[in-house]
Amino acid sequence: MQLKRAASIFVSKISFLKKSFSERPFRLLDVGAGNKSASKIKNVFPLCEYHGIDIERDYNNSEEDFKLMTGFYEMDLTKLDMSLIPDNFFDGIWMVHVIEHLHNGDEVIKKLLPKLVSGGYLYIEYPGIKSTKLPSMHGSLNFKDDPSHVRVYSVKELTKLFQDNNCSVLKGGTRRNIWFIVAMPFRLLTYIIKGKKIEGNIFWDILGFAEYVWVRKN
Repeated sequence: MQLKRAASIFVSKISFLKKSFSERPFRLLDVGAGNKSASKIKNVFPLCEYHGIDIERDYNNSEEDFKLMTGFYEMDLTKLDMSLIPDNFFDGIWMVHVIEHLHNGDEVIKKLLPKLVSGGYLYIEYPGIKSTKLPSMHGSLNFKDDPSHVRVYSVKELTKLFQDNNCSVLKGGTRRNIWFIVAMPFRLLTYIIKGKKIEGNIFWDILGFAEYVWVRKN
């Protein structure tokens, strides 16, 4: 994953963590813990007890990142074996740009829900259906720009899944981060001045590339 794209994803993680937990302590299971996510989240939320999942241990993480993790699970989620992860344990489960890489992401979510405490929050973000109709661009603007994307999900589909599994959907829809929309012209200008190839993620929010669902377990 390119670092600029990772930065965009990190902002989404932070935004809804703040909405869910504010300044209070919480125990987080971050599904997709690469790109120094532990260090970044702990820097903003020092009271967070961070646990991560990723298919590879060394996905742009250093030993310093792992020292900040209370727990780390190296696993292939598609195998649906979550037995190593404790039940009724986490205050939050975050899956930001993960399920589009899973052919059975709906079943993965069902397996993860028992790990969440009653009253806990879950946030999912992914390229939405609209991303399949956007132009192809360096850095991913069309769903198929990333060859590891295997399935398109929708707010409607995930809302039903959560409602059928004892969760209340607090908010869902197209991601429109105002900061990224306002900053778009300046980011474009920076790329042009530096002579760098323009990244598709610059246009994610204004063109509606991503969808999200934010839920609370009943």
